[in-house]
Amino acid sequence: MPDPKQMSGIPRPVTDLPNGSISVRLIRGELSNNMTNFPVELHAGSKVTTVKTDDGGRAQFDGLTPGTAVKAVATVDGEVLESQEFPVPAQGGVRLMLVATDTSKGPATTPDAPPISGQVVIGNQSRIVIEPGDERVQIFYLLDVQNNARAPVNVTTPFAFELPRGASGATIMDGSSPKAKAKGRRVTVQGPFPPGSTFVQVAYAMTADWGSIDVSQAFPANFEQPAVIVKKVGETSLVSNQLTNQREMPADNETYIAAMGSALAAGQPIALTVSGFPHHSTAPRVIALGLAGIIIVAGVWAATRRPASDGDRASERKRLLGRREKLFADLVRLEHDHRGGKVDPGKYAERRERLVSALEQVYGALDDETVAAPLDRLGAA
Repeated sequence: MPDPKQMSGIPRPVTDLPNGSISVRLIRGELSNNMTNFPVELHAGSKVTTVKTDDGGRAQFDGLTPGTAVKAVATVDGEVLESQEFPVPAQGGVRLMLVATDTSKGPATTPDAPPISGQVVIGNQSRIVIEPGDERVQIFYLLDVQNNARAPVNVTTPFAFELPRGASGATIMDGSSPKAKAKGRRVTVQGPFPPGSTFVQVAYAMTADWGSIDVSQAFPANFEQPAVIVKKVGETSLVSNQLTNQREMPADNETYIAAMGSALAAGQPIALTVSGFPHHSTAPRVIALGLAGIIIVAGVWAATRRPASDGDRASERKRLLGRREKLFADLVRLEHDHRGGKVDPGKYAERRERLVSALEQVYGALDDETVAAPLDRLGAA
């Protein structure tokens, strides 16, 4: 069993409590050793509310104001136990545990013992945090890798995983175990794993040109209870078939989407889609770059084309100008439809290639004086 001390003071959102309620369980050393009829304080700024624990070792605080920053405190034999500070949820409640030291027993683990073969798990205090930006999304894996044995463990398969395609700038964050390394998209944690927790905190980024990203991530150990937190920006939404419990929570003047799911086996990916957040479209830049190439081709052709009579040039130019206007309007309309998600990506690429090729031919048949006008209109579009 994991050391309960590792879970002490960590708030856990739940749906089995009334809205705006907080339940604090007080134990000494082990989960079976509840402390009953003992005062627990809930601090909300300068206001302190005290409730005594019941026969199950729980003190429950009801009717709290959503969004209020609170923390639970208990003093046992001179040992001050404090939880993390957290906001009162508007929907559902929060459970947490405060664990006092059991001075009657020796150490819960023997970290100096020789390593044994075994397995680790990704504990239920682990989180995936996603923060959308204008064009890049920051993603954080806050993993609590648990060795539930009393001795260090060498895992039978390496603890290593690849970040999703498109991930860039992977780094190991401060507070992580020195055993954790990131190289490119690959994250590894060297064994042996000591008894208790090994913290692995990974940060990376993904581009989001169209206000949406898809993340599929497999981990090399069982994930006891996947939890995902997404900072809500605009109409941000989170979709995943593996997350069954989802709600919005306020914190630090921001709104977050919090979701939890059932356990995942090692190697089973968790699939997430985050969409609806503001972004800067790359369509104008793509069009400008495409037409820049067309201009270069037109300039080269104009420098090498054969002379023609004035009458022929006037007639041909009139026809080409009309053709150019139609192709250009089709290209702008296609880019707008693609940006709005109205065109299948495969059909978009094929249609755009045909339009650009046709425009290249038209610009190749026109002299340099006809190039500036459509470029001005493109900037306006």
